[in-house]
Parts: sequence; structure tokens; C-alpha cells
Amino acid sequence: MITVKNIHKHFDDRYVLKNVSANFERGKCNLIIGESGSGKTVLLKTIVGLLIADRGHVFYDDQDYQSMNRREMNKLRKEMGMLFQGAALFDSMTIEENVMFPLNMFSKLSKKEMQDRSNFCLERVGLKNVNTMLPSELSGGMQKRAAIARAISLSPKYLFCDEPNSGLDPKTGILIDNLIKDLTEEFQITTIVNTHDMNSVLEIGEKVIYMFNGEKSWEGTNKEVLHTDNKDLNDFVFATNLAQQIKTK
Repeated sequence: MITVKNIHKHFDDRYVLKNVSANFERGKCNLIIGESGSGKTVLLKTIVGLLIADRGHVFYDDQDYQSMNRREMNKLRKEMGMLFQGAALFDSMTIEENVMFPLNMFSKLSKKEMQDRSNFCLERVGLKNVNTMLPSELSGGMQKRAAIARAISLSPKYLFCDEPNSGLDPKTGILIDNLIKDLTEEFQITTIVNTHDMNSVLEIGEKVIYMFNGEKSWEGTNKEVLHTDNKDLNDFVFATNLAQQIKTK
């Protein structure tokens, strides 16, 4: 589990996070939603450690991230998997080399063991016989699946996904959502997904946090998100659903 307590963050004289507290549960897909500028991306970056909170704390299974020494931080980072918005595969590397990249960086496995692990991860995300291909030879959805394979190569305890469905058609987006959910449950990962995709919210949002003007404005489940009296959330849900309907026509 990941816990954030009373997180504040500002840039110059502008506060982007104001006293945010939340629990992100193990074995569940925890979603952070909100419109652009709501603070959801800054919150995710603060949780990961790419940004340091001005005040407040981030706890990984009761360990305070900000009180960790370098060795403890490096150990924690090995337990994190990242799925970036644009897949962020290395163009000059094969798919197998991309998946093996974290293993080369952080593990002491032999090359054969790394290849075996790479094959397992690729098969788990539904990709076979792509090991020697380059990212440019794969579709957008296949690139995202390859990026997920890389993200789980080190058997992470924590998985962070930044707009995983960005640039994908709705059918492929659902496939990626279901894959993230299945892996989260299968390996009991604490998964945090940063998204504005209402399809994702309704499909996999076991826990949903809505950010508005830098504050946690609402918290609930995908079953509750359509039946809230939170006006700002209702406006967001309606506008997002309408935009998605227009986009798919």
C-alpha cells in the first residue's frame, strides 16, 4: 500500500497540491483523475519521487520515502514499474532488449535468465515472436503492451501508469485496461493510474480519486462515480463522456 499524507507542492507562488491525503491499496487499480491543471500529474510524480513535496509525506508500506537514505531509495526504485504515456520504448533497441533493459540495470541475472524473463513477460502481455522487432514495427497498442512487459520485468510491488490509453482507439484501450487490471490482481501490485479516460474509470477504477484545483475533491469507486453529488466531478464526467462519444463517431 502507498499512503500520502498532507501533501503540499508549489511552483513559484502557485500551489498545485494542497493538503492531499489518500491511500492507494495493494492488489487494486487506484485511479487519479481530473482535468488538465488539476494536479493529478504532479501528485503522481510526487508519489514516484520525481518531485519532492514541500510538506507532507509519502509512505510505501509504512516506510517514509523522504526519510530514506540513498541505499533505501535505490532498493525501493527497483520495486517500481513505470508505464509512460507514449510507451517510451527505446527506438534503437529490439523489443527484447527493451524488456531486458531494467534487468540489465538492476538485476544480477545471467543473459539466459534475462531472456527467459523477457519471454515470460512478453507472453504474459500477449506478445509472441516480436523479440527481434523494433518498436517502429509494432502498432501503438502492441508498443503499450511491450512497455507493460518492461514495467513488470522486475516483478514490481508498485506499478505507475501515466495516461496508458493515450493515443489508442477505444477497443485497444479496453484491452490495455484489462491487462493492467489482470496483472495487478495476479501479482498483487499496488497500481496507480493517472488518467482522464472515463472508459478506464468505469472499467477498472476500483478506487478513484478526483483532483480539482490541486485538492482531492472526491474519493470513491467506479460504481459510485456516476452517482455523486459533487458538481465539479459531474461536470468532468459529463464533459469527458461527451468528448469521447464525439471522438468515436
